[in-house]
Amino acid sequence: MTNKLIKVMAISSAMSVMLYLFRMQWSGTLFGVFLVWNLFLAWLPFVFALLLADVNKNSSSRVLKTVLFGAWLLFFPNSPYILTDLFHLHLRVDVPLWFDLILILSFAWNGLLLGYASLFEIQYFLKSRLSSIAVNCFIAALMVLCSFGIYLGRYPRWNSWDIISNPIALFSDIFNMLLHPMNNTRMIGVTFFFSLFLMVSYWTLNTLINHKHDEQQ
Repeated sequence: MTNKLIKVMAISSAMSVMLYLFRMQWSGTLFGVFLVWNLFLAWLPFVFALLLADVNKNSSSRVLKTVLFGAWLLFFPNSPYILTDLFHLHLRVDVPLWFDLILILSFAWNGLLLGYASLFEIQYFLKSRLSSIAVNCFIAALMVLCSFGIYLGRYPRWNSWDIISNPIALFSDIFNMLLHPMNNTRMIGVTFFFSLFLMVSYWTLNTLINHKHDEQQ
């Protein structure tokens, strides 16, 4: 099942890249190269989650499991972050608007699916250690943190690498935001509504999958 999932996601991602290459040839510009980079970043939590699942099955190393879980947690916001690339959708003279819409939606769809696929693996990993209530609380808290991460990436333009390369400035900025939240209503709005969207969409997808599984049983 895991190998099939990897193949499907690889084919779907390849389609998105093909669309971008077609656009690049069509327009003669490099616009949209950020989509390819963001899709690569969206693959990282998926890979980390699969590695964690494999290590959890074949190894008892708590250190390795902790490292992989931390890496997944660090890069997970990159997956739904691609949704905000829709901000780049504008009428341009070189390519029709409808094509750019399909292009960006393709990357956003794959990014979101990669994120949720990785979260399914993490959810299974946590359920073997925690109660269902604790896992659900973790997922809810994760969606809030992820949405805050999306805000940090889209507006102050911080990214996951800054935790390593520029941690003092990053956490100083975050501290100031949280200390004076009412001075940044956009932060509150983006975090709240993205959290709501991510929670409901993941819950819906999870319910659909479990419903089909229950029918088969």
